[in-house]
Amino acid sequence: MNRNQLLSHPMLPNIITVSRLAAVPVIVLLFTFCEGGRLVSALAGLVFLAAALTDLLDGHLARKFNQVSTLGKFLDPLADKLLITAALIMLIPLGRAPAWAAFLIIARELAVTGLRAIAAERGLVISASASGKQKTLAQNIAIFCLIWHYSLLWADTAAVGTVILYVALITTYWSGGLYFYHFLKSGQNAAAPPGDQKPPSAADPPPTGSVEEPGAPTEPAGH
Repeated sequence: MNRNQLLSHPMLPNIITVSRLAAVPVIVLLFTFCEGGRLVSALAGLVFLAAALTDLLDGHLARKFNQVSTLGKFLDPLADKLLITAALIMLIPLGRAPAWAAFLIIARELAVTGLRAIAAERGLVISASASGKQKTLAQNIAIFCLIWHYSLLWADTAAVGTVILYVALITTYWSGGLYFYHFLKSGQNAAAPPGDQKPPSAADPPPTGSVEEPGAPTEPAGH
């Protein structure tokens, strides 16, 4: 099998996604049994960083080779949420992340997951938005810095990670609020009698079974 055949294999994006899921127990075990020393923190940080980067890779391959699948749409957001949730929970007993901030971030992720389930029952697809991607980026940078914890290239990663975590918390709820707002707008317009429905405008969410943030790129939520 040559390189192009390997990259275009229909199961490759899902295999990469599963590798992100496999990183979750590795991070949990490292912090459970090794007490978060410098070497363990560096190793766990590298594992988390590699897992976070696979999110870019599997999505890129799925779109480039038209390998978007139902399984991928299920696994991709699941892997993202499990990785973020597990890392935040393991940081709490080490004193590297405040429990209240971790709870708020995890609660938002669960709420959006529930929203996606409700939308799916109504035949709507909640696509990835620009603010959602910014949220994920901020979360990943913050958690990587908090996992690493010790100085890196003369930078205080613990302090940097804490600041970015608060930024991530704001973007997390901003993007979540936009998802709920556009979902409710779409539902109200779909439920209105034909004569009462508003004419489509640039500010309205797409009427053809998708809920997106205005200006967001058109792409699947997973692959």
